[in-house]
Amino acid sequence: MKISIITVVFNGVSTIKHCIESVLSQDFDSVEYIIIDGNSKDGTKEVIESYGDKIDKFLSEPDKGIYDAMNKGIELASGDVIGILNADDFYADQTVISSIAQAFKTTGADGCYADLDYVDGQDNSIIKRKWVSGKYEKNSFLMGWMPPHPTFFVRKDCYNKFGKFRLDMGSAADYELMLRMIFKNGIKLAYVPKVTVKMRTGGVSNSTYKNRIEANRNDRRAWKINELTPWFFTLWLKPVRKIVQFL
Repeated sequence: MKISIITVVFNGVSTIKHCIESVLSQDFDSVEYIIIDGNSKDGTKEVIESYGDKIDKFLSEPDKGIYDAMNKGIELASGDVIGILNADDFYADQTVISSIAQAFKTTGADGCYADLDYVDGQDNSIIKRKWVSGKYEKNSFLMGWMPPHPTFFVRKDCYNKFGKFRLDMGSAADYELMLRMIFKNGIKLAYVPKVTVKMRTGGVSNSTYKNRIEANRNDRRAWKINELTPWFFTLWLKPVRKIVQFL
């Protein structure tokens, strides 16, 4: 099995090295590493280029945002399975990819997910919150559940069959994609009960009250555009989801 890891970055010179090192240190042999940069001007490109051919594919050009960059990475990926690790995040240890590969091998799953730790932006040893995903059940999304997107790996065939990220979904594009793949189309999931990703606090969707309102609105739209449930039913989903993911 070949696994493609995609990192998207824009002006991330302060964190990109840590992210890259966490991927390159993995003990799984068949990894394709792709980095998509949004034409950074802060030295990010120079850091990436310093790794030479350790980075399998590197593209730096203006884009339409983070999910447009992810879609570019998916198009370039040649692996059987694709995972996405943002420049502010890093893998928890050297066995993450091998654990994911083993889960795909033993379960025959289409997608795989795990747990995530939110860590302090300055001192990564300080865990601010834990996201324990738990086992997926058929109606978990109706109870506000979702897997942490940075821990989500999915076969490339699923992107080919069900589509990539919708750029009109704002910060909820990852939620909509997983809702579409998992809940609407019923891909087979495997849960790896371990922390695979450390995420620095301060994500876009949670950074301000205004952003949280917008994220809530986009989550409701995700259900509506997939024709899964009336829009008014999902008014409560975002608050419940935010509680559930941090229990």
